[in-house]
Amino acid sequence: MSIRTTTRAVLGGRLRSATGLLTGYATTSAAHLGAILADTQVLRHATKPALMPLLAAHSAVAAAAAGREAPRLLTPALLLSAGGDVLLQLGNDTAFLAGMGSFAAAHVCYVTMFVGQGALTERRRALLVAAAYAAAWATMVSRLWPDLGDLRVPVAGYSLLLASTAVTSAGLGLRTGLGGALFLLSDTLIATKLAKWRELPGHQFWIMATYVLAQYLLASGALRAAAEAEDARGPEDADSAEDTGHAGRPQTA
Repeated sequence: MSIRTTTRAVLGGRLRSATGLLTGYATTSAAHLGAILADTQVLRHATKPALMPLLAAHSAVAAAAAGREAPRLLTPALLLSAGGDVLLQLGNDTAFLAGMGSFAAAHVCYVTMFVGQGALTERRRALLVAAAYAAAWATMVSRLWPDLGDLRVPVAGYSLLLASTAVTSAGLGLRTGLGGALFLLSDTLIATKLAKWRELPGHQFWIMATYVLAQYLLASGALRAAAEAEDARGPEDADSAEDTGHAGRPQTA
């Protein structure tokens, strides 16, 4: 078997694996949302921790199938989100705050990753988007503040990081921008629940539906942005960078 044939077989296997993992993510998401509607606690608790690890695995394998590497901070962002998902299921105040901290760390990863991918390159657009989200954040916090009790400061701080993810995600395009907006919507619905505001019909369903879609859009958008940046550099730039690396520093696997 030739090297070319072997390479094609390997990449084909990775592509099938990536498709299978994405199918697993979609199926598990559907099962979790169905469990919410059916009020089946066992299935809800069993499916939620699997969501972000499946998406993280899909993202890594999909990038490998395309002969690329996923952005370094994408997997940590998704796995930290998984940690938050698990902690929030425990149902006590300490676990809730720890879960919020885990999600806050995930947002730090997202913001750092998106900025590194050039999210703030168009300064005028970035400022306009930041101004819009800042107004939304200030309005949301001021409305919720009287009803949040001891959670006022943690929610305000966390929501600021969340808004930062929304701002920087918008700088990479429509897909990631929509993901950031949906993530903000999902957590705003959680905040209204904490404030004991009147809930929407199927409130928990909409929290999770917007969340799983948001995470998929952020992850797939980050992969797309990385691929577009690599393609824009072109093979000559890639070869030049590789030559420079061999000459100037030791290479790692």
